[in-house]
Amino acid sequence: MTGIIEHVANVMVPVLLCVLLGYALAYFKAPFDRKLFGSLVSNVGYPTLILSHLAKEHVALQTFLTVLAAAAAMVAIFGLLGFAILKLMRISIRAYLAPMMLSNVGNIGLPVATLAFGAEGAAVAIGFIVVVLTAIFTIGIAIPMGKPDFKALARQPVVYAVFIALILLATGWKIPDPVDESLEILGGLAIPIMLLTLGHSLETLKLSGVSRAVILSLAHIGISAIAAFAITHVLTLDATIESVIILLCFMPPSVATYLAISQHQPEEAHGVAAFIFVSTCLTLVTLPIVLTYWATG
Repeated sequence: MTGIIEHVANVMVPVLLCVLLGYALAYFKAPFDRKLFGSLVSNVGYPTLILSHLAKEHVALQTFLTVLAAAAAMVAIFGLLGFAILKLMRISIRAYLAPMMLSNVGNIGLPVATLAFGAEGAAVAIGFIVVVLTAIFTIGIAIPMGKPDFKALARQPVVYAVFIALILLATGWKIPDPVDESLEILGGLAIPIMLLTLGHSLETLKLSGVSRAVILSLAHIGISAIAAFAITHVLTLDATIESVIILLCFMPPSVATYLAISQHQPEEAHGVAAFIFVSTCLTLVTLPIVLTYWATG
């Protein structure tokens, strides 16, 4: 048991410290351009991370396609059960369904999966990131706004990086070593920037309706358990990949969904912010438990 606790601490403490640093930068009003850093991650960090990990064949093509299916299933399960819960509680679907459906597999899922399961964990997390990012620019915008933003999706380099990576996986072609080294260096900036940005975003969210946020956060954890159980029992997976998928199902709502809600459902924005904040804080409890007793690899 001591070894498990040490392993969980080694995974969670570095992530927490980076998030707290981002929070502190916002709290003390240090210069921090979230728009610039967000652009760096989406336009440089994610695409190079995808190419550097998938091109090295940390997962096989068929496995990666299975991971994409698992991620799509996770979004669907969260969407269906989340819709039912919001209807039951008579809470705005247009404001709350997107964060209920779309989890933070990037800012939290990727670093935790990488630290816990190495390169294979990162490759699986990347598959989830691809699906969730696509959903954010379609479903995540369409629900609060009323229509998807396919033009914004088409401008995302991550989409084209996935196509290139799939071709490399299917053909066995290799990226030249100097290019591969460059991709690895650039891909390395994604995780620290994401964690700092997450902490910075959490400090600047304006909160209200905390009691509702707690109830929704607990419901979100319940849906996480259902999704993890259903997906891993339907799909035949390697033990490590199954553990990564279980872990990723327990990610909190994505902070990225908040932007569209604040723009198109401003009257509900503070309540949604509280939901995201409380859920993120609860991961400090849920993720160590999941890593200790369920997603053990």
